Amino acid sequence: MPPRRRLTPADRRAQLLAVGTRLFSAAPYDDVLMEDVAREAGVSRALLYQHFPSKHALFAAVYQQASDRLLEATRFDPGATLVEQLAQGLDAHFDYFIANRHAVLAANRVLAGDPVIQTIMTDELDALRSRLLGVLPLADERMRAAVSTALKAWLVFVQVLCVDWLTRETCTRTELRDACIGAAVGALRPLLSKDPAPDWPPALPDGPGPTGEAGG
Repeated sequence: MPPRRRLTPADRRAQLLAVGTRLFSAAPYDDVLMEDVAREAGVSRALLYQHFPSKHALFAAVYQQASDRLLEATRFDPGATLVEQLAQGLDAHFDYFIANRHAVLAANRVLAGDPVIQTIMTDELDALRSRLLGVLPLADERMRAAVSTALKAWLVFVQVLCVDWLTRETCTRTELRDACIGAAVGALRPLLSKDPAPDWPPALPDGPGPTGEAGG
């Protein structure tokens, strides 16, 4: 074990979180042991357990920190179009999901029924929904309520789709993003007084028509 560095409690917790983040990102949840975390951090297991009494507690703290950072990276520009806003938000999520594949799969599969992890996920989705509501043209409270419900369902759809994609990539990242954007636009169009994405879907390139002639 490398010599232990003397750190403040806050700095030690941050160090342990950084080690936990790295290990949970590199291996499935069941393969990460608290002994591994202590050894990587250069601390005793007793000290590790003073900060995190269990592997579950450490993972929950790692996942909460990741959720907070993901929300920081997901900002919707009111001056951008809806499609641009959705693309930016989805790209930030995809970047995180790909970089932390094992942690995301653990939270959504291994710990799917865990109330602590579910609370973190719910809070994250609620924050994203609130931000999207803030950039959409909502005429009244009735429209806001309808759009809020649609966004809640859409965010769950995106979460499930992305988790499945991490397990088995049946399409490209661009196709996944466009499927998510299309689902959002399709859900919101009937509820808003103005088309939120008049240029969606993008025009397909000219190709052979039904008779084999180029379309145009």
